[in-house]
Amino acid sequence: MRIGIFGSGYVGLVTGAAFAQLGHHVVVYDNDVTKIASLRDRRVPFYEPGLAELIERNAERLDFADEPTAAAAARDVVFIAVGTPSAGDGRADLAAVCRAARTIAERIDGPTVIVNKSTVPVQTADVVERIVRAAARRTDVRVVSNPEFLREGAAIHDFFHPDRIVLGCDDPWAENVMRALYAPLAAPVVVSDRRSAELIKYAANAFLATRISYINEIAAICEHTGADVDAVIEGIGLDRRIGRDYLEPGLGFGGSCLPKDVRALAATAARVAVEPTLLAAVLRVNETQLERVRSRLSYVLAGLRGRRIALLGLSFKPQTDDLRESPALALAAALAAEGASIAAHDPAATASARALLGNAVTICEDAEDALFGADAMVVATSWPDYARLEPNAVAARMRRRVVFDLRRALDGDAFAAAGFLYLAVGSPDRAYPLDAGATA
Repeated sequence: MRIGIFGSGYVGLVTGAAFAQLGHHVVVYDNDVTKIASLRDRRVPFYEPGLAELIERNAERLDFADEPTAAAAARDVVFIAVGTPSAGDGRADLAAVCRAARTIAERIDGPTVIVNKSTVPVQTADVVERIVRAAARRTDVRVVSNPEFLREGAAIHDFFHPDRIVLGCDDPWAENVMRALYAPLAAPVVVSDRRSAELIKYAANAFLATRISYINEIAAICEHTGADVDAVIEGIGLDRRIGRDYLEPGLGFGGSCLPKDVRALAATAARVAVEPTLLAAVLRVNETQLERVRSRLSYVLAGLRGRRIALLGLSFKPQTDDLRESPALALAAALAAEGASIAAHDPAATASARALLGNAVTICEDAEDALFGADAMVVATSWPDYARLEPNAVAARMRRRVVFDLRRALDGDAFAAAGFLYLAVGSPDRAYPLDAGATA
């Protein structure tokens, strides 16, 4: 098929390159001329494992355009994959989606399926359809909702091995087109009305966020009672009704999806007079997790002013350079505001972190530099690089032997054996003297 993609962000590029791999001819459009020029040179503007290679491998079937007609005219299917950032009241900003719908409709010249791939609130497909009908003045155009479920850092695997494909569709012809498009993936297909498809995406992300906030609250209880959060997770995770996925205590959820989508779903609930009690609690627990961590570190170090903190990891999760709503980034700013000196490192997000943090935080090119003279090492993102740090080598560079593992990424026993005060989210909270773990 001939496919157009409106939007060259994370979802648009992965979707376009993956469909090209399946043998389709794809044009990805963006009005950012500089970005499109980079993509034509096969330079991907963000970090996603395997994406640059996938684009290069399918160069003959994958084009990039800074003019919208190339991605709309003579296309069988056109995907809208633009951003829907949070507005001030938590609602998703649909301005880019509406502009894309209008631009596509004005340029299509034959039977076309227009697909909402962007994460959008319930009833957005209805809005897009009204725009398309007014601008296209055609009767052979159909609007479908097809939410994405790609994890940053594992997006290519997720595209080719999906748990399910959701099609919000009320037209047999459009459904057949979409089924044919995804047929090579041999995944379960859920066909629903468009509003239900839109809600499936938000409901899935809100549930994942709920699990994270839930286990962080359980971890806080463990810290104050002496219970072992790992034992708790094992005990509840073996219950087939619960499972272990997303029961990982840490610094809280972040990124471009979960915080934004929970807020947007809560805003939708409020708009239709449903009190979003649980959603509000999920967000509140996530917000307070940062303060719990900051307070605990301050307690262990007898204050933060003048302390040097080695902060390892700034992206919201490993295998991405995405800093959007990263709790690690928020922690860096919070510690710096308390008078701590922060030396930070991240394997992928160094350049963008410098631009965001300015002079408030020292960005180091390698983790070893960040550790030099530190009073505490804080692991805020579970990059595999940090799990390979050798405790004695770390101790040789630090001033005090204090480790706060916010992602439970390290071998805590090995660090404790090397004389470190090893703390993790969910480990028992007890009084520590100021010089605990200090290097002799």
